[in-house]
Amino acid sequence: MSVVNELSRLRRTKKAPASRSPAERGDNRAAIFFLAPWFIGLALITIGPMLASAYLSFTDYSLLQAPKWIGLANYSRMLDDIQLHDSLKVTFTYVVVGVPLQLAAALGLALLLDRGVRGLAIYRSVFYLPSLLGGSVAIAILWRQIFGSSGLINLVLAHFGIQGASWVSDPQYALGTLIVLHVWTFGAPMIIFLAGLRQIPEMYYEAASIDGAGKFRQFRAITIPLLTPIIFFNLVLQVIGAFQSFTQAFVVSGGTGGPVDSTLFYTLYLYRRGFADLQMGYASSMAWLLLTIIAVLTAANFFLSKYWVFYND
Repeated sequence: MSVVNELSRLRRTKKAPASRSPAERGDNRAAIFFLAPWFIGLALITIGPMLASAYLSFTDYSLLQAPKWIGLANYSRMLDDIQLHDSLKVTFTYVVVGVPLQLAAALGLALLLDRGVRGLAIYRSVFYLPSLLGGSVAIAILWRQIFGSSGLINLVLAHFGIQGASWVSDPQYALGTLIVLHVWTFGAPMIIFLAGLRQIPEMYYEAASIDGAGKFRQFRAITIPLLTPIIFFNLVLQVIGAFQSFTQAFVVSGGTGGPVDSTLFYTLYLYRRGFADLQMGYASSMAWLLLTIIAVLTAANFFLSKYWVFYND
């Protein structure tokens, strides 16, 4: 009984939680005030359109008439859409080939810049510039001129007596030119790789040198393992970005998808269905398929990361 009485006494004498001061309440109101525009934008610009798109994906909607509910018809239609299947093949080829090449180029240049090059800030800015301009219409037009039948590439080849192809008009090379453009926009991952390299302690390399390890052995045993979190981060971002590529294919191919649909990216086909054919309901279902593909691949990357990503705790 004495224990029960003591617990009761402690509960009665327990100090009540201190009320917040006027200054703390004012800080909370200020935080809510400054965050309000972001939350409003999130609701109106992101969540609202997503919910509308989810609804429209189950409708027949032409932008000119009211949506008509058709259930899963748009999704079942995808199974027989040959152009959709072709656009997925083109997009997956672009991602599977372009992303690793881009990351390899970014890592290679980051390693060179990490060696203490004079004027590092200038080089860093110059190499980052393509990432800022790579998705612009101007760069896509420039790329079309460079790889055209009378473009810069063929002019250079002509000096060596080589007859160049019309790179953007030949289905054998058209997608390759867009992959090269994607690889050229290596600036953003390069900057991230460079920051990651600067975080690797120099003592690891000194210890490896004392043990007789060469540069390649140090790169394989020290640099790559300690850089795997950065590689994983860049990989996820670049895969997502590559699946969403649109401007390059639209401008270089003139919005047609290139010769024999060789550059018909999934996003370009989605755009054509929605805004050229006015099949907005079907385009919405295509958008949700793209979201699902990206989500599945991102989840797979996170799952597989535990087998190859090393976190130095």
